[in-house]
Amino acid sequence: MTARNGASTAAEERLDETTADRTPPAPRTGAWTLAGAVVVLALAGCAQWLVRSVPEWTSGTAVGSIAEAIEYPVYAIALGFLGNAALSLTGVRARMTAAFRTELFIKIGLVLLGASIDLGIIARAFGPAVLQAVLLIAAVFAFTWWFAGVLGLDDRLRALLASALSICGVSAAVAAAGAVQARKEQLAYTATLVIVFAVPSIFLLPWLASLMGLPPAVTGAWIGGNIDTTAAVTAAGTVAGEHPLQIASIVKVTQNALLGVVAVLLTLYFAFRAGTAGADGDAAGAQRSVLDRRSLAMLWDRFPKFVLGFLLASIAAAVLHATLPEAVLEPRLDAAKELQTWALTLAFVAIGIEFHAGSAREAGWRPVLVFAAATVVNLVVGLCLALLLFSGFSF
Repeated sequence: MTARNGASTAAEERLDETTADRTPPAPRTGAWTLAGAVVVLALAGCAQWLVRSVPEWTSGTAVGSIAEAIEYPVYAIALGFLGNAALSLTGVRARMTAAFRTELFIKIGLVLLGASIDLGIIARAFGPAVLQAVLLIAAVFAFTWWFAGVLGLDDRLRALLASALSICGVSAAVAAAGAVQARKEQLAYTATLVIVFAVPSIFLLPWLASLMGLPPAVTGAWIGGNIDTTAAVTAAGTVAGEHPLQIASIVKVTQNALLGVVAVLLTLYFAFRAGTAGADGDAAGAQRSVLDRRSLAMLWDRFPKFVLGFLLASIAAAVLHATLPEAVLEPRLDAAKELQTWALTLAFVAIGIEFHAGSAREAGWRPVLVFAAATVVNLVVGLCLALLLFSGFSF
């Protein structure tokens, strides 16, 4: 087994340990996985039904306008929490975990979302999105690394926290864990904090953006640059509106694309540290051992492939717009939009079901303080960059 495959396998094992219940392991069979899939699908169907029905029930009442403004992520996440409680009380949630595929559902939804975003919007937003991603990742990573060091956290935990906060949450933490050989407890701390902070942000950031009267593009850039997980960014963008969702997705996809770069840089840094601290003092040898084709292989291995799917879907939609009559194309795009909505609804239900509140007790106060302080920095710097780079953006 190569070093790259070994690191990838280790990271996957850490992710399994992080996302699993802290309850004693339960056997997972095909029947339980199928049952879990049925639960997720049923709750997603209920969420879609509530989106259509609640506005009808409340029409003409004092809460009618509020009901019309509630988007499907709110219902899906709420039902996911209810399903979480019911499955936990009955003791079967741990048996069904293989069916709760938040990352898979969100990637499918984002690829389909690419077909609904005008390629011109992606082209015009690409430059500001890249600049925002680079500056925000650098600022948040540097602050988190520094502040975690002030509090005396281990370098590997500092790397996990900084990667998760500055790039894309649990996925970035897993990539960083493989790069720096972090302990599973450190990854568990980080993943717990990502989820605890991301869920309230789904509702908080769209509300704050509305309160401040931010333009749709600025709202989307702020959401995409600040919320750690891609699933939560998509949920918050959906709550904020169609245009904020498009920009939020472009900004987040751009951040995700830099994940491989950060993983390689962390590998180089820790290899250099190991070389300088080694008994033979051969720092140059340690650097040469990673400055080879394995670095490029890791860069590709860590690169989120759904980013390419997102871009290809948008390109394909642009080609079809130019070659097919609207009467032929529109029904197909409507079908893709419907599939996208269902995939994202499934993802938001899975977010609620996978949430493990008890694990928050395991994080400890110092990582929580680092995460909270860096989140504030992320919000402030992200808002400034969004205003600077996207204020003049028009759809």
